[in-house]
Amino acid sequence: MVWTGRLAHHVLALTLVIPAASATDIVVYHNWASPAELAALNVLREAVEARGNHWVPLAIPHDADGAITVLEVIDAGATPNVFLQSQPDIYRSLDAEGKLLHLGEQFAASGVLEQLPAVVREAITIDGAIVKVPATIHADAMIYYSRSVAEAAGIDPESWTSLDDMWADFDAVRAAGYQPIALGAQRWQVGYLTHVLVASLGGPEVYAGLYGRTVKPAVLDDASMLEVFVWLRRFQQLVDAEAVSRDWNIATNMVINGQALLQLQGDWMKGEWHAAGKTEGVDFGCRLVPGAIHLPVTVDSWGLLGGVSPEIEAAERAFADAIVDSTIQTRFAAAKGSTPVRLDAHVAINACSQKVLAALDRPDFALPTPHLTASPALVAAVWDVANRYWNDPLMPPAAAIAALKAAQAAIQPAR
Repeated sequence: MVWTGRLAHHVLALTLVIPAASATDIVVYHNWASPAELAALNVLREAVEARGNHWVPLAIPHDADGAITVLEVIDAGATPNVFLQSQPDIYRSLDAEGKLLHLGEQFAASGVLEQLPAVVREAITIDGAIVKVPATIHADAMIYYSRSVAEAAGIDPESWTSLDDMWADFDAVRAAGYQPIALGAQRWQVGYLTHVLVASLGGPEVYAGLYGRTVKPAVLDDASMLEVFVWLRRFQQLVDAEAVSRDWNIATNMVINGQALLQLQGDWMKGEWHAAGKTEGVDFGCRLVPGAIHLPVTVDSWGLLGGVSPEIEAAERAFADAIVDSTIQTRFAAAKGSTPVRLDAHVAINACSQKVLAALDRPDFALPTPHLTASPALVAAVWDVANRYWNDPLMPPAAAIAALKAAQAAIQPAR
């Protein structure tokens, strides 16, 4: 593999500050960087260190080039004990090399498995083996809106039954002096918006055919895929000049501060609202994408690298127990803005998390985020096409579909 100079710089800088590991040091690779994410990490760190181990961070934050994988980190010279990653092929690669701890017996013995929703159990299982530690449940497609902006514009976001309904209210929002939507146009944010639109507008066979382990080129001829790119263009036409470099949490704060009506993003937005001291039902409201056919769901998870030493393995397994502890899950989710992964941790959860849980209970409504089903190469290819389309206002939807077909054809023979 060939790594960019930027990655080598990241890893070199990080490896220079990592101390020599002792038997209870746990090197933790993650890419979380927002205030809410860091607050949630502190909950986990306290839990890990309360069990006698030492948390050594190896952090490479999200950037516009997308998440750096643990395989890249390892090949570039840094080896974490614990890593935050979702893509299944990464786990397959590590497992094939005997570098991955399996957790099925451990979670079964502790009773954790029976407390996990089906979507979580599915997310942490790769080829029949449980190899991930679930950290979060996030809905990829939620709308968080400012109640004060909605009131000033004289609109009710809860009344929307379709994206067209939502768009129809934007004139009133502009007339009241506000931006309709706070957008970040970074590569990964455009990529996420794309799969949100595919899930919202297309049937399960379309979403699964585009983002499944085995791609199905025929789904790209479905009429809903043209509609996806029509709507992606409408979102693109709303962006301001600063959107291209705007982090997702900065866009969230545009809504928190009353500059914009809403943000359509993963419900990790909720952590930013809570960190700002805002109250659900008073300062902000939340809802699913109006008229959505499906809801894509992220289950952020940790992997554990085995084969170092019995002492390190014991510390890694203690890490796993801490992450899925019911009390820790409740505290972590409150800080992160997520929904707890354990059913028995859902005590007095907020209304937005209740909406997510209700969505998970709807038959055939919740679908796994592409990072839980597709190869990194396929996700990257869809992101490339979506961003090319986003950045070229003259590119028609049909050309984007043709580019997706070419990208699928290039990837499929190697799968």
